[in-house]
Amino acid sequence: MAVDVRWATTEDAEALATVLCEMAAHYRQAPLDHGRATATARQWLGDESPAYPHFAMAFSDGAVVGLASVAIAHPGIDLERLMFLKDLFVRGSARNKGVGRALIGFLANHCVSKGIGRIDLTTEDWNEGAQRFYGRLGAERHSQKVFLRLSGEALRTAAKS
Repeated sequence: MAVDVRWATTEDAEALATVLCEMAAHYRQAPLDHGRATATARQWLGDESPAYPHFAMAFSDGAVVGLASVAIAHPGIDLERLMFLKDLFVRGSARNKGVGRALIGFLANHCVSKGIGRIDLTTEDWNEGAQRFYGRLGAERHSQKVFLRLSGEALRTAAKS
């Protein structure tokens, strides 16, 4: 499968929404309303800085087949920026056809060309397929960090402090 990967623009809002809706179903979340997802995607894409794009989109024969959602963080103690890969998702019809590898290759090339020193990522503990995929790419488990989350009431409480 020939795959074209590029940074998403506002013109890709519909394609991004399509993948987000399929991703929600895959991760057993409540179904997303496609119209609302498109409007939200359009807003997100419009707010992005050209210096720090957030969505890489993969296309094959003009159809969207996957996405990577990322954030660039400024340096910590090592004085290198890092890319955090929030989500990598390949649509069901395009799995095991090189789309995930093309997305990671695109992101890695961006990192190398921009002096970004690493890609950090997480995956669900039950997603053995993702863990095998990242392992084949050379990703290592990093046991020095613990993944934590502030959300819901804890987030609202922290906002008041």
